Amino acid sequence: MEELTKSTGWNAEVLTTFSVHDKICEPHHDVYALYISLFLCVGLVVSYLPQHYRIISNKTSEGFSAWFLLLGVVSATSSFLNIILLQWDAITCCSMLSTGSCLESLMGVFQIGLQWCMFCIIFILFLLYFPEELKHAPHKPSSLHLDLPRGVERSAEWKISLGIAVTCVVHLVASVIVTAVLLKVVGGPEHYATNLWASILGILSMILAAFQYLPQIWKTWRRKTVGALSIPMMLLQTPGSALFVYSIATRPGTNWTAWITYMVTGILQGTLLVMCIVWHYRSKRLGIDEIHSSQEDEPSERTALLNASE
Repeated sequence: MEELTKSTGWNAEVLTTFSVHDKICEPHHDVYALYISLFLCVGLVVSYLPQHYRIISNKTSEGFSAWFLLLGVVSATSSFLNIILLQWDAITCCSMLSTGSCLESLMGVFQIGLQWCMFCIIFILFLLYFPEELKHAPHKPSSLHLDLPRGVERSAEWKISLGIAVTCVVHLVASVIVTAVLLKVVGGPEHYATNLWASILGILSMILAAFQYLPQIWKTWRRKTVGALSIPMMLLQTPGSALFVYSIATRPGTNWTAWITYMVTGILQGTLLVMCIVWHYRSKRLGIDEIHSSQEDEPSERTALLNASE
């Protein structure tokens, strides 16, 4: 060490740093994996744009399940923090690599980060374009005489949506704080507590993803209409799930907890896609407004009698 210090002019601390991080910071160049990752990053953005546009252009998010969005946001947040923890060595090595090598090594982080951002935008648009007529609970007169409402009460669906928004923000803040403390205070990415937290995030993301599409599949099945859901988005994303899983799985330092989420969501999203295609052509054949109409809300003779009896 002393001879190497004299010959290079570097101090012992710098040499120790290079000796410790030499293997970790060695750039891994895989042209095939790089092109797939770039394609997926562009494809992610492009695939979500039809959904964003559909909500904005129709000025409604009717048909979305708030529980579907809750599970999706929390799952995406957990998955994003999981990949950050697993790839923390690659992130810290960026100061010792060229810009190109750094960006290539972090493509897995960029992919999941984009996924998180795009899905969060859907949730934000869901709240911004929540139908006004569904925000208020229906007023029921207390007698046979017309009784004007003294105050406007929020509907149960709107209350749930607002509560879900608060839950998502609290989960994000709390998870980021725990992650930062483990990385900067407790002992870094190699500490057992950090690895345990990464595994918890990955498993939580996987479990939530497994149930994420179930509320939306149930809501769409009951409505018998597509609503504000975008079929083009699902047509782009469902086959892309296989490539996404492959790209994440081939990244150095990742394990099954980083990609299993996307395999499960791909299967469930394919189920929702088939259902939406069936309802789309059904609505077209019957001349039904597939965005605002809902079979579960359509009045019938039985519904009128029940309302009158109340």
